[in-house]
Amino acid sequence: MLFYPWWKRAGVLAVVLCGALAASGNLLSRQQSDALPAFFGAMLHRVVLGLDLEGGIHILLQVEREAIWQQRLEDSLLALRKELRDNKITLAAPPKLTRSKEEQSIALSLKDEQEREGEQKQQEQEQYETARKTLRAFARQWGFDAKELSERDWKLSLSEAMKEELLSSALQHTIEILRRRIDESGTREPLIQRQGTARVLVEIPGVRDPEQVKALLGKTAKLTFHLLDERAIGEGRVPPDSVRLPSYERDLEGNPESYYVLRRRAYVSGEHLLDAQTVFEDNRPVVSFRFDARGARRFGRVTRENVGRVLAVVLDESVISAPRIQSPILGGSGIITGDFSVEEANELALLLRAGALPAPLEVLEERTVGPGLGRDSVRSGKRAALVGFLLVLCFMVVRYRLFGLFAATALSVNLVLILAVLSVMGATLTLPGIAGIVLTTGMAVDANVLVFERIREESRAEGSVLANIEAGYRRAIATILDSNITTLIAALILFAFGSGPVRGFAITLSVGIATSLFTAVMLTRMLVGWWFRSSSAPKLTI
Repeated sequence: MLFYPWWKRAGVLAVVLCGALAASGNLLSRQQSDALPAFFGAMLHRVVLGLDLEGGIHILLQVEREAIWQQRLEDSLLALRKELRDNKITLAAPPKLTRSKEEQSIALSLKDEQEREGEQKQQEQEQYETARKTLRAFARQWGFDAKELSERDWKLSLSEAMKEELLSSALQHTIEILRRRIDESGTREPLIQRQGTARVLVEIPGVRDPEQVKALLGKTAKLTFHLLDERAIGEGRVPPDSVRLPSYERDLEGNPESYYVLRRRAYVSGEHLLDAQTVFEDNRPVVSFRFDARGARRFGRVTRENVGRVLAVVLDESVISAPRIQSPILGGSGIITGDFSVEEANELALLLRAGALPAPLEVLEERTVGPGLGRDSVRSGKRAALVGFLLVLCFMVVRYRLFGLFAATALSVNLVLILAVLSVMGATLTLPGIAGIVLTTGMAVDANVLVFERIREESRAEGSVLANIEAGYRRAIATILDSNITTLIAALILFAFGSGPVRGFAITLSVGIATSLFTAVMLTRMLVGWWFRSSSAPKLTI
């Protein structure tokens, strides 16, 4: 039991060497790692420092619920008008939208015909019955509660179940969009997680410009294409199916330079974009875009059917540009021009590639951690780990002499393996994670203590040195497994039910348990066997 075959010794040494290689990347700076050949650079990994160690920004965002529900009302209103037209149901006036924190609904009144008798009266009642069935079916399909105020007056209110479903879907979509925006901007390992029903927590380590990140996260980036409503030019008013939007350009006082009256219907939206890049045209930065197949067909159809009309490009309720369609654009690509700087064009291209947020975000809380505080935390963590390691080493050597040196060697390897596993996993190391490593330093020799005490007990009885050592390992293994498995269960529970720093602590603790079992049961036993074989007259000094 004490002696390993050659292949098992080779396996233990291979694990130790691979761990040392994987952990060595943390000894090199990023510039030194980049200077290595690609083969070696791919093998080296680094532990990612968390927000509290490297510095960065902590932002708590809230999704604006009313904007989500308002979008649902506007989408359903277009579908409702089509449904009423298909069933030949006429209204006394256009439907009215009610938008507030308390209620989101559509109010409508059926056309009040003059009093009729006989067969005409029966036909009118049949029309009302058709309207009643149509509205109730529409309400079930779109998640409304249909309330019949009178025979002709109806109110369709968003149900609570639909509100919760829309909010949950929007929150999940928001997290995906934020992750794409942050990853494309080059930031490493952001923490983006849901908090409650309408909030998102964003922690980004290594950020040096918090304002730029806030601007990047806060923009909705909803891109749509609308036709200019030429009726408003002559009538001087905004028709019900149109909307008045400001231009993107601002004057010296920050006011829009002009306003446009556009058809409310969006003929093409940014959800069909495949790519967006910054290019230069006439020495000015512009944003080129490319649609997918469906978006290309829609864009080609609207440009083919409206040659000579103005097609406005709208971003977040502002008109970026309003060019006149000179000829059909059938290739599914185009450019967005405007008074952009290079930075603004790059940011717009990034936002369009990442996708539009389903609703605006409100910043509820913001904290910035400076890199100086992070460096102090790293320095304190290193000092704590070093002091803990030296104290444990001294105790083991004084208590168990030569066997204590074996345990100290295994402890050093254990720290290297922990760092290697965290590096390969790409785990983010935080202050609680350092606390887990320091705790693991003491726990790592626990298995050795159990074995050595068992060997000491066996040495009091008659028996050979080899028999005493093998009995000590054999009888301690059950206790070692019990103590480590119970600690591992606690760490897994922390990981399953915790979040953020608690999970970081659980990860380092779990990794430390696994590596300490390897070093105590496998590596230390191999060292003891090597000592026994190399000594002519081995004697237990424990």
